[in-house]
Amino acid sequence: MEDNQRSLSIALTGDSAIMRGGIAGSTEQAVQDLVERLRAADVTFTNLEVLANNFQGYPAQETGGDHMAGHSWVLDELIAMGFDLFATATNHSLDYSIEGLLAMIDALEQRRVAYAGVGRNLGEARMPAYYDSPRGAVALIACCSTFKRGQQAGEQRPDMQGRPGINPLRFTTTYRIKPDQLAVIQTMAEELGFEKRRKDGIELGFSFPPDDPGRFPFGGMHFKAGDTPATERVLNERDVEQLAAWVRDARRRADLVLVSLHAHEPGDTKEEPAAFIREFSQRMIDEGADVIAGHGPHLLRGIEIYRGKPIFYSLGNFIDQHDLIYKHPADAYEKFRLDPAATPAEMARSRNKGGAGGFVADRRYWQTVVPICDFAGDNLNRVELLPVSLGQHDAPQRRGRPALATGDEAREILSDVARLSAPFGTCIDILGDCAEIRMPGATNG
Repeated sequence: MEDNQRSLSIALTGDSAIMRGGIAGSTEQAVQDLVERLRAADVTFTNLEVLANNFQGYPAQETGGDHMAGHSWVLDELIAMGFDLFATATNHSLDYSIEGLLAMIDALEQRRVAYAGVGRNLGEARMPAYYDSPRGAVALIACCSTFKRGQQAGEQRPDMQGRPGINPLRFTTTYRIKPDQLAVIQTMAEELGFEKRRKDGIELGFSFPPDDPGRFPFGGMHFKAGDTPATERVLNERDVEQLAAWVRDARRRADLVLVSLHAHEPGDTKEEPAAFIREFSQRMIDEGADVIAGHGPHLLRGIEIYRGKPIFYSLGNFIDQHDLIYKHPADAYEKFRLDPAATPAEMARSRNKGGAGGFVADRRYWQTVVPICDFAGDNLNRVELLPVSLGQHDAPQRRGRPALATGDEAREILSDVARLSAPFGTCIDILGDCAEIRMPGATNG
């Protein structure tokens, strides 16, 4: 096969919120079979949904939910499972403040693993990571749209260091409401003194009016009159342009370019991506990306084939061991209204209402797919979809471990992803306990 038609397979997974070992060496056949498939791929990717930092740093008051930290040796477990590429830009990256993020960066670099999405400044966080497999080089660019203010990395200047953080994909949100509703908000802002304070801030030079004079700021949100209530999100063009520049650069230095996006933002339902996610994903493919791997909402979203390239809008959970977080800071006990003397197990049980509520009660958080994309040169031949169960009804110490699904559960998972992908025009063939998307004119790689 000529070099420009070199075959390369890449396996993709969603969020790996891993707190324990025992998966790579499991004796359970369905787990072994899945791990073997991950190892067999030329390149294997996951999103690191945990700060593997040995709990170093200072717990942040504002978090992405739980304080998602763990022991650094969970990286060794993932490496043993076959993972080569790690996305690290998530809404949990600063759960233990800057010190905690830097501790994880050190743990990753000590192991010489390819990671992208965080850095000691914005330049580092933006840059691709490269993994050179025997079959070809893959570049990874990872970014995040769901994060708290100040968690994004800051740019370095000639005279000032930057700020460690995540690679941001920012957007502005405007809520369209009816004119009479907007008038009520404007009156409230005037009568409560908010509008005067806002104008004072502009006068003093500490803030600026909205770029669009039709947008009215109130309570940290922006409103605009419209005929129909709607939520509008507009991408930050500077972020998009900088990410596009790195995709173009990676295109010149790798055989395949993978863009990872951690995004919780929904469309009309939780299972639909926000419109800006689709806009961004397509733009990155236009710029030269070969695969878009989405994750964040902890459940599956649909698959789109755009210009012959796959966009996975969310790959859901791959490992979900939230209930096994080793320890929690005091702020978490206060946030979740627990007695400070409560144990981590008691916190988990309180959060999921003894298994009757929270994530545990919804099967969508415990089922996913692992796509294996087969490329011949730049051309996508085929996507195989492996159904994966995380054991929703298992005991906490076993729940959240991925295993190949079979039988009725496999068909349920694959039917779900086919249903979610149909609005994007994607046809998925279910073939027993697996499924595939075969591209027109595909060759055998």
